[in-house]
Amino acid sequence: MKTLSLARKELAGYFFSPLAYVVGALFLCACALKFAPPPALWTGSRDFFILVPGRSASLRPLFEMMARAMIVVGPLLTMRLLSDEFRSGTIETLLTAPITDTQVVLGKFLGVLGFYLALLGGTGVFLALMCVFAQIDPGVMAMGYLGMVLLGAAFLAVGLFASTLSRYQLLAAMVAIVLLSLVGLGAGLLARHTPEPLNHIIANFDAMRFLSRFARGQFDTRGLVYFLSIAGWFLFLSVKTLESRRWR
Repeated sequence: MKTLSLARKELAGYFFSPLAYVVGALFLCACALKFAPPPALWTGSRDFFILVPGRSASLRPLFEMMARAMIVVGPLLTMRLLSDEFRSGTIETLLTAPITDTQVVLGKFLGVLGFYLALLGGTGVFLALMCVFAQIDPGVMAMGYLGMVLLGAAFLAVGLFASTLSRYQLLAAMVAIVLLSLVGLGAGLLARHTPEPLNHIIANFDAMRFLSRFARGQFDTRGLVYFLSIAGWFLFLSVKTLESRRWR
C-alpha cells in the first residue's frame, strides 16, 4: 500500500507540473508530424510517413516515432524523480520514513509509468483519424501498443536510475539520454557496421529492432524478455544506489 500511495502522489505531481505538459505536448506533436507531415515533405522517403497519397496506411512508423521520441521524453519525465529529492533535502525524510528503498523506487516508477500510459492514451486521436481513412488491424494495433508499453517501462527505468546518480536534474537527464541512445540507436548502428557473426550478437541489444517486430503485429517473446530485463535490472540498480546513500 505504501508503494501505491507514493505512486499516486507522483502521478498527481505530473498532472500539476507545467514541464510534464510541455514534454507531453512535444511527444504528441512529434507523433502528429509522423502521422500527417506537410505535403512538401512527401518528396522525401515515402516509407517514413503513415499517410502518403497512393499508399496503404500503416501504424508502424507511428510506433517507431514514439519509440525514438522516448529517448528524450523518457529522461525529461524521470529526471526529477529522485534528483529533486536530493536537491531539496527531502530524501532524508523519505529514507527515514517507515518505507523501504524498494518501495520508494517502485512507487516513483509506477507514478511516471502511469503518466506515460496517459501520454500513450493521447495518441488515440491518431487512431481515430486513421479509422476515417483506412481500416486498422486490431491485432497489429494491440501488439504495437504492447511494444510501446514494454519499451516505455524499460526506458523509464533507465531514466529513474540516472536520477539516483545526481542531485542535478539536467545532468540526470543527460546521463539517461546517453544510455538510451546506446540502447535505442547505438546498438542498431553498430550492428550494421560490424562483420558477421558479431553483428547478430550486437543486434540482440537493439531496442528498436524488438519494437519494430511488435509494431508489425508480432508477439516477440525475446522482445518481451529483453524489455522486462532492462526494466528489472535498472530498477534493481536504482534500489542499490539509494541504499548506498544510507551509509554516506
